[in-house]
Amino acid sequence: MLQDITLGQFFPGQSILHRLDPRTKIISLFALMILIFAAQDRAAYLALTIFIAGLIFLSKVPPLIVLKSVKPLSWIIFFTLMIHFVSHDGEVLAKIYVFKVTTEGIIYGTKISLRLILLILLASLLSFTTSPLKLTDATEKLLSPLKKIGVNSRELAMMMTIAIRFVPVLLEETEKIIKAQKSRGLDFDGSLIKRLRSFVPILVPLFLSSFRRADDLAMAMEARCYRGGEGRTQMKELRLTTLDAIASGFVILFCALVGGLSYAAGK
Repeated sequence: MLQDITLGQFFPGQSILHRLDPRTKIISLFALMILIFAAQDRAAYLALTIFIAGLIFLSKVPPLIVLKSVKPLSWIIFFTLMIHFVSHDGEVLAKIYVFKVTTEGIIYGTKISLRLILLILLASLLSFTTSPLKLTDATEKLLSPLKKIGVNSRELAMMMTIAIRFVPVLLEETEKIIKAQKSRGLDFDGSLIKRLRSFVPILVPLFLSSFRRADDLAMAMEARCYRGGEGRTQMKELRLTTLDAIASGFVILFCALVGGLSYAAGK
């Protein structure tokens, strides 16, 4: 289960998505997220699904690896689907005890579940095609206007990127601790209370390991004379290219098309 969590993982490559400026990818990601929530009719959802499938193809990341990012949240998607199945009024298709499955509930639940899947795939594509260093630089640039109100964009971007980068490290550490405890005879089977208690021998060493890694990171940053963002420069400055302009124009055109379909369906 832990191996299926792909948040924070980077898949090196030279695809079109890899070559795009990270600022273009982040802004496009938020635009497409808004579009997913605004979509209403089947044509809009179909267009979004085809578009994201095309992005996966262009990224040259193996589709199974991208789809793997949905698996850890599959139980949330399934729970959301079931809740909507029985919580909407309409034409009753089946009755399970006191719950009534309606046509409207199935339609609405499918829409919400598809939204969640598309959002997860988009976020995974950003992680797979953007290195943590570029993600930090892009976040800093996008948040730089907040300096006028006293927000240190460089420090904020650094904290966000370190947090994301340490997700796979902590997952790997958790997996090692679980295997070590199992080899010592720790049993994860049994009642719910017993299973919850069995996680205590995992959480304690995990917290200790996390604090140790944080201390090592702080010492390493001090040894390299890191003193915050003041006066620091970047070895490779981010620059927008013609490819970014083409990609931005295509995303704007696609958003306008799908937005028009949703608006027409809502009238």
